[in-house]
Amino acid sequence: MKQLKELKAARAAARSDFFIQWHLTGKCNLRCRHCYQSGKISSQPGADELSLPEIRKAAEETRDALADWAKTYGIEFSPSFNLTGGEPFLRGDLFYIISELKDLGFEINLLTNGTLVNREKAERLRSLGVKAVQVSLEGPEEIHDRIRGKGSFAEAARGARSLAEAGLKCTLNITLSKLNAAYMADIIAIAKGLGVARVGFSRLVPAGRGLSLMAEMLAPEEIKVLYEMLLNLDAPGLEVITGDPLSSLIGPGEDSDLGCTAFGGCAAGVSGLTFLPDGTITPCRRLHIPIGNIRTDSIREVWATSAVLDSLRDRKSYAGKCAGCERWALCRGCRAIAYAYTAAKGKPDFLAEDPQCFSHLNSKSSLFN
Repeated sequence: MKQLKELKAARAAARSDFFIQWHLTGKCNLRCRHCYQSGKISSQPGADELSLPEIRKAAEETRDALADWAKTYGIEFSPSFNLTGGEPFLRGDLFYIISELKDLGFEINLLTNGTLVNREKAERLRSLGVKAVQVSLEGPEEIHDRIRGKGSFAEAARGARSLAEAGLKCTLNITLSKLNAAYMADIIAIAKGLGVARVGFSRLVPAGRGLSLMAEMLAPEEIKVLYEMLLNLDAPGLEVITGDPLSSLIGPGEDSDLGCTAFGGCAAGVSGLTFLPDGTITPCRRLHIPIGNIRTDSIREVWATSAVLDSLRDRKSYAGKCAGCERWALCRGCRAIAYAYTAAKGKPDFLAEDPQCFSHLNSKSSLFN
């Protein structure tokens, strides 16, 4: 548990985040072009998805593991679940799941495409004590619909407005690529118009259906300019947040409630895990390397003995620029993008350098000229 001891030393005066991103279902009502999931799921309703009792059992084990670590290492945790899918509202028992997890002491964040949210559902989420909700939005209507499907912008915007009006902390999250990078000013205007609290952003992962958009990945110099603009944006009443490790190269920014760890960049192997609908455990929601299954494996054993997690924590295991970077402890690059990018080239390596890292750049690109 070396990483827990380091976490204790680094954050002795603060509560330490530990989050599980839980994909409750593989079903989705959209087929987004950039999705890092393949969308290849069984047509049978609820096929191989964890039942409500199985979800509670896994959550109880997670709670007990964190309690043991807190007692052993003197760390006060702020445990949370980020619930998503697929589309989480396609689980008919979603509100029961949230209630069960809240009863066990977890903070709940919800990630949704927003199209199935209405005023009644938003009010119920608020009454259940959901901390924050992320709604995916890719740009103005024409751009969003081109990526996520015709008519989806209007539905997502309606959902986001309902969440904001219900008093929930709502984030519009953008997956950045060449398809939408030039429309950030539009996103900010849309966010203000909908009354949401925050705008967040992440990068395209060329995996799943997103593999077809490899050519739409932004170049390092384009990422640098975009992040400098976003992280220094003056937008009164609107926070700009990200969980992207590369944001540490720009300077201090807001830590997202939906996945960023202040302890050091990429959370994989350090402050979180992902549970897939069938119980498979992976290091990250976008890094689909199985390291166990909550139906059969102890979370404590997986966390302590996984060779994959150990390598993610070991600087000597990294390759390329990441291995020798002086900001490794604060960044480590996005392991999911590194893995997907190298896999697309026939040599999958989750410890490879982040192909969009801009640490070596000083000049700005002409992306917005």
